[in-house]
Amino acid sequence: MLTFERHEKILNLLEKQKVAKLAELVEATGASESTIRRDLTILENGQKLKRIHGGASLIKRKVEEPSMAEKQTQFTNEKKQMGKTAAGLIQNGDCVYIDAGTSTQAMIPYIKAKDVVIVTNGLNIIEESLKQNFRTYVVGGYVKSGTRAFIGKGAVQAISEYRFDKAFIGTNGIDLDFGYSTPDPEEAQIKNLAIKQSNLAYVLADSSKFGDVTFAKFAGLEEARLITTEGDDEDFFKKLEQAAKVEVVKTNDLHSDN
Repeated sequence: MLTFERHEKILNLLEKQKVAKLAELVEATGASESTIRRDLTILENGQKLKRIHGGASLIKRKVEEPSMAEKQTQFTNEKKQMGKTAAGLIQNGDCVYIDAGTSTQAMIPYIKAKDVVIVTNGLNIIEESLKQNFRTYVVGGYVKSGTRAFIGKGAVQAISEYRFDKAFIGTNGIDLDFGYSTPDPEEAQIKNLAIKQSNLAYVLADSSKFGDVTFAKFAGLEEARLITTEGDDEDFFKKLEQAAKVEVVKTNDLHSDN
């Protein structure tokens, strides 16, 4: 297969799936892993895709946001490991804010602390929290069909009336200069407020978010500690670890089933 044909197959697969593992690209093209890695580098340099840990993804538009259904099938093992790490930070009697999203949802089954109170703006979080018999409070407002998150004036007012021991937030982008961001300014407002209302704030994000900038910033890197996975971009990861007041909590022994 000629180089341009491989590139076309790679991009076509990404158009269908949004994200593809290296093994999938090898199977689709019949090329070796080393050849596909070179192809991905060429395509990334041409701004056709973004390399991520173990594969590649399409470059997202600043306001583009994956649906809850899409998120639930992506980086599931990474989310599980991050969820375990985050859940271990919760202590007996904590009142915690858990943001809408699949990364944050993954932590709930692993919470072992007793007498925990959960406040959330996520429909998916409500169901998971009730399954585990946690005392659960829900903020009001408008529910987005894509991310199943409560946003708007009602949600802002409700969160303003709470204070949290810890907040656990999801993000769509992590940039060394721009900080943490999300495509929706109204969701950004909710995330920003939850961080401000918390004694400690954590952002959960897999390495595919490294270097991404979406439309609306909700916090600087120094405003929340990061629970993440190490990606292929060692230079970015080192700079992230060195960023002021950022604590990177690594997860180990990952075998992605993305």
